[in-house]
Amino acid sequence: MASGSYAKQKPRKPIEAQTRSVIPQRATRQLSEIVAEEEETEPSVFQSRLSRALQPARTTEKINVSFKPRKVVDEFAPHPLARHKVWLKSVVICMVLGAITTAVLLSAGIAQRPGNPQLVDFTGGQSYSIQVGGSAAGSWQANKPIAAKTAIPTQTGPYSVLHNPTISVAFINQVLASYNSPAAGKGQALYDLGVKYGIDPAFALAFFMHESTFGTAGEARTTLSLGNLRCIPNFACVDQDRGGYASFASWEDGFQAWYELIRNLYVSQWGLTTVNQIIPKYAPASDNNDEAAYIAALKHAIDTWHAGILTP
Repeated sequence: MASGSYAKQKPRKPIEAQTRSVIPQRATRQLSEIVAEEEETEPSVFQSRLSRALQPARTTEKINVSFKPRKVVDEFAPHPLARHKVWLKSVVICMVLGAITTAVLLSAGIAQRPGNPQLVDFTGGQSYSIQVGGSAAGSWQANKPIAAKTAIPTQTGPYSVLHNPTISVAFINQVLASYNSPAAGKGQALYDLGVKYGIDPAFALAFFMHESTFGTAGEARTTLSLGNLRCIPNFACVDQDRGGYASFASWEDGFQAWYELIRNLYVSQWGLTTVNQIIPKYAPASDNNDEAAYIAALKHAIDTWHAGILTP
């Protein structure tokens, strides 16, 4: 049993009880009160984040229903024209329609042409469709000069076909040989027929050059025709799909047919004696001919030969 001063003392009160009674209560609020207040004023951070996380899902659902996404062109497509497909399609359609329209117009123009063109290769580089004499052949095929039915002008000018020969046989042969003409060596026949019909053979040679480059091009290579005459009686008719051309057995026959045509039809019946008068009937503009170019080519050839030059 304890003894002494310690044992006689009364037991002290517990410290905890003393602390509670001594230390004053602080002016603090309970946690439950703070939480309740924050809930009443604004949502917590967690709730805010949760709301934002849920909101896009609902918004996306509405967009998918009401919004149609635009077509995006890939700039790095494998083909370089893929990104231009949108506007290239329209351009291609316009080009195709333009080509079709052009083809239709060209076809219509060709179909309305009055005659088929004859390709003639000569120094001037022109093409003509000559239609002469066929319908009136019965009035000028006489194998000789016929009497004039109209008065022949006495003043005919420097380019009248009614003239004595202004070039020689030798010169004609030189011209034909220089062009490698299949009628080379026929200068004498061309000269003599000119004298017979009163036509300067220089004009016959000029027509021969202009029509077929002296028989080296066009129909004359097979028809042996100096002037590419259309079909006429007493001679074969070839190439009828292009209107028909008179075909002769020899160059001499072709020369004579041309002299008869000019002398007995153009001069004796129509009174036409000069190049300027003959060409509008021989190669009219209505038959797609360039009359001025034809006249100029004939005159140039005549002037060149009169100057002693072989090739105009």
